[in-house]
Amino acid sequence: MATGGRFLAGVGALVRRPSDGRYLLLRRTEEKDFAAGAWECVTGRLDQGESFADAVLREVREELGVSAGIDFILGTMHFYRGDARPENELVGVLYCCSVERPEGITLDWEHNEHRWATAEEAGELLPEGHWLARLLERAEVVMALLPPELVAYYREQRPEF
Repeated sequence: MATGGRFLAGVGALVRRPSDGRYLLLRRTEEKDFAAGAWECVTGRLDQGESFADAVLREVREELGVSAGIDFILGTMHFYRGDARPENELVGVLYCCSVERPEGITLDWEHNEHRWATAEEAGELLPEGHWLARLLERAEVVMALLPPELVAYYREQRPEF
């Protein structure tokens, strides 16, 4: 039987531009200790005592310099940040978010490039089976099925998990 362990908690924010439905892709700098040069969305770890919702909004502010609203939860994640060892294990929640002023985005040191892309355009940019391509596919399906009134309600309520 497995025993309880410790793991890191993280968040991801797939940022969507409501005006045209494009998603923000970020390229990690070569200075990053993990996945340098790879494309991703906003990601980060929770601080002690912080909720997932607070963490994702903080990470967007830190990495992009703009405020965001949470539209809906896309799912959960589990992976190892490096070798599959307990100290590298990370679990988290992935959100779809919208930014109020996409033209105001300024990248922090973690990313050296960004681009707005449709899910199809991102699929052409990313390697086959890339986790971000799968996340974009899921976001497209959810957006197509989710009533706009529910997204508005969700943003207004801002879940605390």
